[in-house]
Amino acid sequence: MENLALIESFSEFKDDKQIDRVTLMAILEEVFRNALKKKYGSDDNFDIIVNPDKGDLEIWRNRVVVADGDVMDPNEEISLSEARKIEDDFEVGEDVSEEVKLIQLGRRSILALRQNLISKIYEHDNTIIYKQFKELEGDMYTAEVHHIRHRAVILLDDDGNEIIMPKDKQIPSDFFRKGDNVRGIIESVELKGNKPSIIMSRANPLFLERLFESEIPEVFDGLITVKKVVRIPGEKAKVAVDSYDDRIDPVGACVGMKGSRIHGIVRELGNENIDVINYTTNLTLFITRALSPAKVTSVKINEETKRAEVILRPEEVSKAIGRGGHNIRLAGQLTGYEIDVLREGAEEDVELTEFSDEIEGWIIDEFKKIGLDTAKSVLDYDFKDLVSRTDLEEETIQEVISILKEEFED
Repeated sequence: MENLALIESFSEFKDDKQIDRVTLMAILEEVFRNALKKKYGSDDNFDIIVNPDKGDLEIWRNRVVVADGDVMDPNEEISLSEARKIEDDFEVGEDVSEEVKLIQLGRRSILALRQNLISKIYEHDNTIIYKQFKELEGDMYTAEVHHIRHRAVILLDDDGNEIIMPKDKQIPSDFFRKGDNVRGIIESVELKGNKPSIIMSRANPLFLERLFESEIPEVFDGLITVKKVVRIPGEKAKVAVDSYDDRIDPVGACVGMKGSRIHGIVRELGNENIDVINYTTNLTLFITRALSPAKVTSVKINEETKRAEVILRPEEVSKAIGRGGHNIRLAGQLTGYEIDVLREGAEEDVELTEFSDEIEGWIIDEFKKIGLDTAKSVLDYDFKDLVSRTDLEEETIQEVISILKEEFED
């Protein structure tokens, strides 16, 4: 058959892309019909026979025999004398089927046809990949590091599909080398042009939830439910778990003896500190548990403003807030309530608003954002943590501390 290179191209893609026979036939027929339309103006009277297994293809043009000189449409009609060159017994009104050789389409048309074929197969392949990964959104996936860029890591899976993990989707402590196998979740899949863009994430809270499912049998089996996960990637996470079976301790099952079960998850996340909390619909108790490891004295909830005032002994305040404010921030995200920390014996303390004549209001608000609304709460707080948790300069914080100290020295 003419233009063997075209058919060989078809065979190569058939083997490489593993496209099913029916789809290949449809792609080939579409490509050739487009070429016929351009050449003859219409493809309605053409039959295309594709044999993907053998890698060959036949095109037949069907025309009606008309008397010499009566041909109105050369694509659909053929003169009697021309018909009898094919077979000498044709008569007017009969149908003639004549094979169209690829060479008749012209060299340019054949080259264009080949490019169109390649394009259509790639387009089909990309659509299949897009659909495949779209169904995997939110699922755990493993791929190999292929290339490391400044703003992203490029990974390839076993089928050679490219997966991108941007810098902000990585755990800050992540360090990769070419050839490393990396686990994450398929966070999003989009079609950009005709090419699927597959984004992997290790920073998404869902990644931690999937790790619980893969590492803890009771979670995988549904005996324990992960109710909610909140994270500061690489730093700290809180996971609320529940069980409908009273015989199962969900926290104990997730942590394991001496932390044996959760250790692998912590290691996967770059030693991220994970608090596993027993979920409850009792909001007061849930907030108390969420502030672990701090021991809460009492909780006052305002459901309208979604705020909770938590009273703690002075020595428990720093535990509740945590290094860099991570603990109280995650507790708020987990419970859905803004948490204000107050110390026991606050009557002996002084509200920060009492110093509004010496300290500007926006500075007082900065301290309130991290749960510090009294003079003693600021004075008892670690200076470095004040610097890291607020948007205040060191000199400003030092000045505030001096003002507050004077109050108690007096």
